[in-house]
Order: sequence, then C-alpha cells, then structure tokens
Amino acid sequence: MDISSLGGRLDGFATLLDRLLGAALSRWTLRIRMANITAILDPHTSDFPLGADEVIRIRGARTHNLADVDLDIPHHRLVVMTGLSGSGKSSLAFDTLLAEGQRQYVESLSTYARQFFDQLERPDVDVIEGLQPTIAINQQAASTNPRSTVATVTEIYDFLRVLMARVGEVACPDCGTAISQQTPTEIHERIAVLPEQTKVMILAPMVRGRKGKHTEVLDRIRREGFVRVRIDGQTYELEQLPELKSGKHHDIDAVVDRVIIREGLDNRLAESVRLALKHGEGALRISYLTPEAKAELNGNGSNGNGGQNGQGWEERVFSTLYACPDCKRNLAEVEPRTFSFNSPYGACPTCDGLASREGFDPELVLTDMNLSLSGGAIAPWRGVTGARKKRHQELISAFLAKATVNDETPLAEWPDETRRQFLNGDGAKWAGLLAHLEMDYAQAKRDSVRQRLEQFRSEVVCEDCGGARLQPEGRSCRLAGLAIHEITALAIDAAHDYFSALQFPPQQQPIGEPLVAEILKRLRFLKQVGVEYLSLDRPADTLSGGEMQRVRLATGIGSGLVGVLYILDEPSIGLHPRDNDLLIKSLQELQQQGNSVLIVEHDEAVMRAADWLIDIGPGAGKGGGTIVSQGTPDQVAADTDSLTGDYLAGRKQINVPKERRKIAKTRSIQLEGARVHNLADIDVEFPLGTLTCVTGVSGSGKSSLVVDTLANALARKLNGASAKPGPYRALRGASKLERLIHVDQSPIGRTPRSNPATYTGVFDEIRRVFAGTKHAKQLGYKLGRFSFNTKGGRCEECQGQGVKRIEMRFLPDLFVTCPTCHGRQFNRQTLAVRYKEKSIADVLAMSIADAAVFFENHPAIHRILTSLVEVGLGYLALGQRSTTLSGGEAQRIKLAAELGKPSPGKTLYILDEPTTGLHTDDIRRLLIVLQKLVDLEHTVIVIEHNLDVIKCADWVIDLGPEGGQGGGQLVAVGTPEEVAQCETSHTGRYLQVILP
Repeated sequence: MDISSLGGRLDGFATLLDRLLGAALSRWTLRIRMANITAILDPHTSDFPLGADEVIRIRGARTHNLADVDLDIPHHRLVVMTGLSGSGKSSLAFDTLLAEGQRQYVESLSTYARQFFDQLERPDVDVIEGLQPTIAINQQAASTNPRSTVATVTEIYDFLRVLMARVGEVACPDCGTAISQQTPTEIHERIAVLPEQTKVMILAPMVRGRKGKHTEVLDRIRREGFVRVRIDGQTYELEQLPELKSGKHHDIDAVVDRVIIREGLDNRLAESVRLALKHGEGALRISYLTPEAKAELNGNGSNGNGGQNGQGWEERVFSTLYACPDCKRNLAEVEPRTFSFNSPYGACPTCDGLASREGFDPELVLTDMNLSLSGGAIAPWRGVTGARKKRHQELISAFLAKATVNDETPLAEWPDETRRQFLNGDGAKWAGLLAHLEMDYAQAKRDSVRQRLEQFRSEVVCEDCGGARLQPEGRSCRLAGLAIHEITALAIDAAHDYFSALQFPPQQQPIGEPLVAEILKRLRFLKQVGVEYLSLDRPADTLSGGEMQRVRLATGIGSGLVGVLYILDEPSIGLHPRDNDLLIKSLQELQQQGNSVLIVEHDEAVMRAADWLIDIGPGAGKGGGTIVSQGTPDQVAADTDSLTGDYLAGRKQINVPKERRKIAKTRSIQLEGARVHNLADIDVEFPLGTLTCVTGVSGSGKSSLVVDTLANALARKLNGASAKPGPYRALRGASKLERLIHVDQSPIGRTPRSNPATYTGVFDEIRRVFAGTKHAKQLGYKLGRFSFNTKGGRCEECQGQGVKRIEMRFLPDLFVTCPTCHGRQFNRQTLAVRYKEKSIADVLAMSIADAAVFFENHPAIHRILTSLVEVGLGYLALGQRSTTLSGGEAQRIKLAAELGKPSPGKTLYILDEPTTGLHTDDIRRLLIVLQKLVDLEHTVIVIEHNLDVIKCADWVIDLGPEGGQGGGQLVAVGTPEEVAQCETSHTGRYLQVILP
C-alpha cells in the first residue's frame, strides 16, 4: 500500500473521529500510530522505528535552576537521569520536556478544540527538536477518588464488566436460582398452562409508584385503543375514571385483554402478550383467579368474583428481560453498567458504591471485650449520668430480658449470635446498639456531645453490600463460581491463575476469549512490575507513590503505544532489591516496543541497566543545573568529576558504623498477635533507643505491622487519637515513651497556597518580621496583610495562589503563572514593604539555605530553616508549591518541622521510606540526622528497602518471605550481620554482598 495513501486515510479517519468525539484526542493518537506505521512500511527506514542516531535536541534550557543546558537525548533508548536532590532533574524532565510535550499536544488540536484551553506557557528553553508525544508516569497518585481501584486504573474492570454481562451466570438475588431471559413465546406458554377456566386479566404496566395525576399516561392508554385501566389495583372504564390525587403514589396498568383459559385461545393469547409487552416496555403483568380459588371463595360465602381484583386473585409478572422462576422476581437485563459502582444504576444505594460509610465502629464502641455491660463495656456511655443513664439502662434491660446473658457477664463470654444481635438488632423490637448510638448522635443538641460521640465513629463496611459496592443484581451474577466483587478481591497473582483457567463453551468463546486475553495481558504486566500482592479492589488512594506509578506503568505497557516518550519519576520506589530485575525488564520491554524511556532515578541497579546515563549537578539549587557527565554507566563511573560516578565506581560510599548500639532487652515495645491484612499473628519486639529498620519484599506486611498496627495503637495510648489499629493481642512498653511522631509521605497540602514555609509554621514568624517594619507600621499593615490566604494583601486575580488552574479535559489539570502578579501571590502595595531590601515574595522565592542565612538573627526562624537544610532540603524554594513536591520531599519537610521544635521527652519517630527521591549522597546526610535523633535517646523506626540505610541500622526486622498471602511472617530479627546469615531472608542475601 502506498504510504501517502495510508496517511491520507488515517487523517481522514482522525477528522471523522474529531467530529464524532468533539475533540482531537483521536488525531493525536493517530499521529503516534501513523508515525510508526510509516516507519515500519517504509523500505528506506534502516532501524525501527526512526534510527538510533536520532535524538531529542535541547538547547538553552533555563527552567528553574537549569543553567542554559544543551543536551541530546537519544531516541528509543532507556535513558536514566540522576543527580543530587534539587540538581535540576525534574526541571529538565518534567518542567521542560513534559511541559513542551503538553503544549505541543494542545497546539495539535483543532481550532474548535483549542478554544476550550488557555494558551499554555512555553518552558524557558531556546529549542527542543525531535520531541515525541510525551506521557508522564510520576510518583503522585493518579486519583484521590475513593472509587478508583487497581482494577479501574488498569482498565481490567472495564473488560471484566463486559465479560460478566455477556457470559456471566445470572442468579436471583433473593433465592440464588439461575435466571435467564423469557421470550414472548415462553411467557405465552407459562400463561397457557394455567388450569382451564382460570380467569386472566393481561396488563401492560405503565406507572409504578409515582406521584402525580398522570393525565398524559391515561391519554396515551386511550389513544392506543384500550377501554379499561387498572389504577391502584382497581379496574375502571376509561370513561369513568376517578380523579387522581397529585400528591399520592399511583400504580397504573393498561388492561390489554380479559380471557378465560381454554382450548383454541392460543392466537388471541399470543397477540395479547405481544401487545402487553410492547406497551409495557418488555414487562407484562397478569392478574388471575383459578377455579380452585373461586370454589374456595364460593364455599366461604363469596360470589367468587372478588371484583376481578379482590380476594382470591393472584398476580404474576413476566419480562423479556430476566425473571426468577421460583420467587417470581424480575430483574432488568444484565448490562456492563450493572457492575459499575460509579453509576447509580449499579452502585449500592446505601454506600453509593463506596463500600463503606461513616458510622459507629463496633471496635471503637466495645474496646474491651473482658468488660461487662455494668462494668462499662459500652465506651460512648461511660460517664453518662442522670436521665440519659437511666434511659440507657432501660434499653439494655429490654434486650437482656430476651437474651441468655446478664449485665454482669463479660462480653467475651457472650455467644457470637447474641453479641451480633446486641450490636445490629434482632429484627424485632431491639434495633441494636449501633442504631441507638446513631439516634443519640442525630438528636444531640450540644456540639460537645456530638464531638464526644464522633470519637467512636469511623469508616465502616457497608452493612447492605458487605463492601462489594454493587446492588444485589450485580452481586448475584457469577463467572466460574465467583461474583465480580469476589474476583476483584483476589490478589493479582491469584487473579492471573483464575483467568488462565477459565474455559468457555463454543458459543461463548468468540465473546469471552478476547476479553480474557486483554485482562491476562494487564495482569501479566502487573506481575512483571512487582505488585502481584495487590488485590484488584485495592483503592488507588491507599497505594504508595511507587505502587501507583508501577500500576500506571503496567497500564502504559499494556496500551501498546509506540513512538512515545515515557517520562518516569523513580519507579523503583517501594521495591525491594530482589524485585528490581522485574522492574528493569518491564522498562526495557516498554523501550523495545519502539518507545523512548526517560527515567529520573537514583537506584544503582536501574542506573547500571541504562543505555545512557545523564548526571546533573554538581550540587543542588543554584549549585546545580548543569550536565556534569553523560554516557554509558561505565563511562559515567569513570568520570571523577561526577558525584554519581564516584558512588558507582566505589570511590565514595556510605560506611557501616564502626560500633552498633547495644540492644537492651528490658527497654523495648512488645507487640503481640498482630494479624491485620496478611500478618500471620506475629509477635514483634521493637528495641527503644535504636535505629530500627523494618524490611521485606513489597507486600510482605511492613506497613501493616508498623503503620496500621503499631503506630495507630501507640497514637491511641500516647496521643489520645481515635485511630483504629489493626487487631492485636497486647501492646507492652508504651509507657516508656512520651510522644509518637509518624512521618509519612502524604502531601503537606493540596493547593498551590501550601508550601514548606506554611507547613513548618515559619511563615507566621516571617510575616511578623514584615509587619514589624517601619514602613508597614506607617501604612497600618497588620499581620494579615502579609497572608496570601486572606483578602487585603494578596493578588485577587489568583486569590493568592500565584497560579491559575487550567482544566485539560483529556489530561491532568495544569497550573499556569498568574498574569497579574506573575506568580508573586501579593498585590503591588504589599510588595512595596521590604525587609533588608527584600519583599515578602522575594523571601518566599529564596532557597531554604539562603533564607536560613538571611534570617540568622531571628532564632525561631533560623532553627526551623536549619532543620530543613539538615535533612537535605536546602535547595527547595521557601514558597515552593506543595503540589510540586515529591512524596519523599514532603516526608522530610514533616521530619524537619518536628526537629525544629524543642523536644519534650523521649519520642518514637516512625518514617516510611525516607530515602524516596534521595541521591546516595543525600542518604548519607539523612542518616546523620537519624543517628543524631537516636543519640538524643529517641527511637527511630524506618520502613525501608535501601541497603545503605539497612546496613547502618542497629536492629533489623525482616518480614516475608514473599508478598501478599506468602508474606506476613517474621523471617529474621537481629543486627544487619545476623540477618545476613539467614538463608531464607531475601534482605539478608543482599546484605551479605555489601557488608564488610
């Protein structure tokens, strides 16, 4: 085929899709496809698809701290960009290449589509040539929507919904009987088999349970030629209709025919069924009186007629959709939307498809099962006196009068069914303790009472759908014995086995096999990137940044795009060294499909696997922004000017401590019987006054142990928090601590107004400095004048954000600099006030390191800023928007905020992968800070995969041996040297290599 002809056809197809979809996304996609089809079919193309010598040519890149960078990045290669934190990697990869790719995307849209977008600002660069269509897969979660799950993000759920709708086995939600559609012939036959002489009235349902006079419905029935209508169970002639009340619910049926079952009725009955189904939109209702029922009525003195709708008459409903033959329940036809919890059609009406709702949590209400009711077992009712206490006692007495226990019996000794009825009700007079608490909460008139009761509320599993998210119809359909919510509850590796074993009868193979092939392809990619332990129904907003990125990476591989530039931000985050090989193979597969892959990364294994390595630096912030070294990994390792090369070649390294701290067995926290998620009822001891690392492969149970159980349990005991810990038997040693600080990677803020200065509280002190200047006092400016959160001093065009949001429709929203204040957030009058020749916007634009020097004479400000510098964040701008911070940067800001406060006593610090986003040299600096905390008699527990941190720990707790159901066990405990000797420990195997 002629290439120009093929291109013309593709362009024509793109134009058609533009008109159909109202957007030019199709054109962008086809440009990708066309470029590669051209490359494949062109006999003059020597290499697939564009040739190894072609590059992305960057000239004069100056975004943020980039120092007029010139760089050539080879196409169709695995390229890794590395350097110190703040050296300019993200500025080059995301703020320059990705920003220009998005701008070119908008410019590629039709004139009609471009009117819906503001003009995107071009990155500060002279020339970018050879840039392919660009896709970013970064650390930040794709969605904070609680409806988003692993299955929906990867599109597996879309294929699964279609599969269930087309080949699933439909069952009655009430009795579980298999259900199939009824044809008009089957409906006819079911009516015809009624006993002879049965009186039958055939009805077409028109209105069910709707308010109104329904004059338009009645007029339509009259126009169709019917002479009778049944309203609310009573039959009327159309000429003698009663006046309907508009405020009342009504049922209206058109009377299609009235017959008596006998021979020779087939043709008339068939025509009546057809008409009733036509006007009833696929549904048909019959009201009938059998001879036996008529005889019984005659025997009781009735005339046996019952007014045709009276005593003795029965009703049945038929449908061409789905109906249960046993309990006569009719269902709508099963469609893909039946299984959508994002649609009102398929979502559980109680929880709206969220699987949970806010309510009183039984575990918070009954915290100690060894207590009796008289002993205060009901936590929300403890301390209640007077009339309310009397009412509570009366309620309990009413329940105990029918129960087999008394108020002196500990709850642990109650039968399970009695305890369940006590909480949820017995279906008779007792509504249940939780229902009574909800009533107390709803009727509370004082805020203090509501606030007290709120301590016992949390997200609880929906009692109607049991967390399945769907209506009964969606939950009852099965495929090879499993409902759709049971399939998505499987871990990825178990789901792969399930779909691999599916077999279809010949008539279903053309439908089922292609859908299963698409699902298996995505499951296989998810296994390749090391997240096989995740369940498909795992909410996306509970995934770590690294997990979310790998899920999206698998989606990118599965999409089959070619000729694309993928930009990834540290995909190795959260991966154990054992799993790095799987990740690297997936990245190489993405590149071998004909794509260019650019990775911002610090992991040594990923750097050594790169085709081309680019080291940016030499320092951070103003000290960075230049290309220090580039080439193959071996070439960069040989470059003595490269800090990365020094660590790759071994010229520099993080040394193991000469002497480890001694572990005092009497000073520890003992957690017994931890069993949340996949934890296998384990007992773990955490020594105090040490740096402890909790390690293990991804999904082995580290977060379940440290965050979900230990941190939440300690937060309750030490901080009085309402956090709900995972189940455990006992927690000992908490009294030896005075404070718990849990530092995670969640964002420090979700709006552009949030930044390091506001989060750490240092901005309040800076505003006091400006409000105290002579100029501010002359103008009468108070503290609020220098806030971008309130009117007066801020720029009202952007409301103090410095940027304006642009909805990208098909892409994530973008923020562009405010055209009025040019990103300075304040109005001109506020900016006129200066301290040491700097406006407040100038101060926010300073790097944290420069600001620490600038405010060295202000102890409160200097102390906090110095803490930020110590954790390696001196390169960040003091006012850098929180939306641009990585998870690792957010975590270190939280840590620095705590370090900047005077320490009141012995504290336990819990950190979740603090090395995220850190170069090896930055890790060295972080370890100095962590060791300093331990020297001050605090305790630090770190969830970590980085071997440099693990080898420097005093104590290692290794979980595993695998992830998911294969994990949750205590594999090894001890010093790094002791763990290295454990043959079953994956962590120990890697420690053997790096320990001296």
